Amino acid sequence: MPKVKIPRKSTAIDMTAMCDVAFLLLTFFMLTSNFTKKEAAFVNTPASISEIKIPERNIMLILVDAKGKVFFGIDGQDNRMALLEKMGTTYNITFSQNELKEFSLINSFGVPMNRMKAFLSLKPEDRDNPANALGIPCDSIDNQFKNWVSSARSISSEYRIAIKADQSTAYPVIKKLMGTLQDLKENRYNLITSLETAADLENKQ
Repeated sequence: MPKVKIPRKSTAIDMTAMCDVAFLLLTFFMLTSNFTKKEAAFVNTPASISEIKIPERNIMLILVDAKGKVFFGIDGQDNRMALLEKMGTTYNITFSQNELKEFSLINSFGVPMNRMKAFLSLKPEDRDNPANALGIPCDSIDNQFKNWVSSARSISSEYRIAIKADQSTAYPVIKKLMGTLQDLKENRYNLITSLETAADLENKQ
């Protein structure tokens, strides 16, 4: 006796509701996410077990790369313009409005004052060239880093200092920076680290 063939019916799934949920989730993450700020140098921070988060605003960021080069940055475009004008007065350098505007768009930098005008004249993509990452002088003869911190503090007393150093940075470099901060009566600052994982703890044991 021949088998009875059941006719196949096409199935149609309404995806409207799923698409709505997907776009709602995408919109939610876009509105609540914080974009990572572009930094002047790559820094591989050491790991720690501290889970204390630094504020997202009013930060005076000090970057130190693996070679010991120092980079600096503050929040607020208006404050950055005021900072560069103040430093220009200190070093007898006059910056144009276009140069001040370009500087206000830079999150962090690392060039000596005598190279600042040439640095600001570069295209944004050329500023990322490692050859232009000279670092801010912070030695005893020409401690421009000290002047940057002092000028930034005079602009806003609400800035919180955060030091982000590479895990392979030589200790004397960090000690010198901390000594400069102490000379300025800046004894409170945050050290930015990456969160230590369970695997890191097992490797130490």
